[in-house]
Amino acid sequence: MIYEKRSCAPFLKIILKTKGRRMKYFAEEGKKTVKPSEVENKTERRYDIDWLRVFAMFSVFLIHNAIYFTYYSWYVKNPQTSRGMTIFATFLLQWTVPLFFFLAGENSRFSLSLRTGGQFIKERFMRLIIPFLFGVLIVIAPLQVYFQRVSRLHITDSFIEFYPQYFKGFYGFGGNFAWHGHHLWFLLALFIFSLLLLPLFIYLKKESVQRRISRMAIFFKKPGAIFLLGIPLVIIELLVNLQPSGIGMKEFGGWSPVIYPIFFLYGYIFASDENFKETIEKHRIISLVMGTVLSAFVLFVGFAPNFKIQLYKYIPNFPKEIFSLIDGIILPFSCWFLLIAILGFGSKYLNFNNRILKYSNEAVLPFYILHQTIIITIDFYLVSWNVAVILKYLIIGILSFASIILIYHLIIKRINWLRFLFGMRPRK
Repeated sequence: MIYEKRSCAPFLKIILKTKGRRMKYFAEEGKKTVKPSEVENKTERRYDIDWLRVFAMFSVFLIHNAIYFTYYSWYVKNPQTSRGMTIFATFLLQWTVPLFFFLAGENSRFSLSLRTGGQFIKERFMRLIIPFLFGVLIVIAPLQVYFQRVSRLHITDSFIEFYPQYFKGFYGFGGNFAWHGHHLWFLLALFIFSLLLLPLFIYLKKESVQRRISRMAIFFKKPGAIFLLGIPLVIIELLVNLQPSGIGMKEFGGWSPVIYPIFFLYGYIFASDENFKETIEKHRIISLVMGTVLSAFVLFVGFAPNFKIQLYKYIPNFPKEIFSLIDGIILPFSCWFLLIAILGFGSKYLNFNNRILKYSNEAVLPFYILHQTIIITIDFYLVSWNVAVILKYLIIGILSFASIILIYHLIIKRINWLRFLFGMRPRK
């Protein structure tokens, strides 16, 4: 049978016409569904932030190993103190905890781009408050109090015998109960700051406000303009220093807790616009130089042998307030310069992923929760060991690091209910 060619034409035209309409429909629907405002925050993961979090955690680990040998108060103290260890710990304290809060602010920005406010708080509660309560109530904080009491009060009870006494009275007010969790205060403070700043964070996500942030980010690209953000830190530090035994108390990470929300907010804002990333990379070298110089000056004034004695010998009327101004003005700028340097070098060279980062990024919170208790335990049992400070420091560091990793890798990492208590997601 022979068919004429034009017999298929009407059907072909109908099919092509229908297909064209469908393609046009889906194209128009795509334009309606995918709006820039809805996808503006779905950017690639910033691996440099993950690396810097691991770096900050390792810095805290080094600090808490060193404080055992410093002039500062600690739960258990080595019989021999060291000026070198004190300078080392003080230098790290200048920027380590501020770096933690800054990175937490950046992570909050990325988290809120994927979650509602309610989901964000729920996630923060599971990751911060559950580990905090576990640490305060069970083993982490109680063991630290126990070793401190044995070391200073010379009690002879076992930990099991002491544990019921742990809940009698508040630590710092004559009792034992560590309501602040010792080093776990960071988790509680971060959760509180997240609650308090959430309305502001949500407001900053608005398109009109985001445009203003973008204009601000362009302004701070000017040479040196980024350093102006150190001024609010100076103002706060000068104010809290008026009450050194009250709001200006530096028992929480070397700074008054009042200043940490500023670092937290800065991190959130910096993560809101790519121009900030370019700015800190551009200023990383000059920031490192200036931060190092100012930090060296602060440490020299504070720890140089007989510096103040000789100063007052030649200038008897030298005003003591100058030293307070050094802490209130130079120290915040030194911290800010060093933060910009660390963030800039991290942004430039650490934005990559590998197996080490994947493992470390998951382990960083359990490591933080465990580390101080493990260090103090080893400190306690090695307190009478009479060896050189540097050798003892290295041995305690190696033993504590290995113990933490073994506990995490062999136990916590593999058991889901422990993962939950340590703020981790369930194992798949």
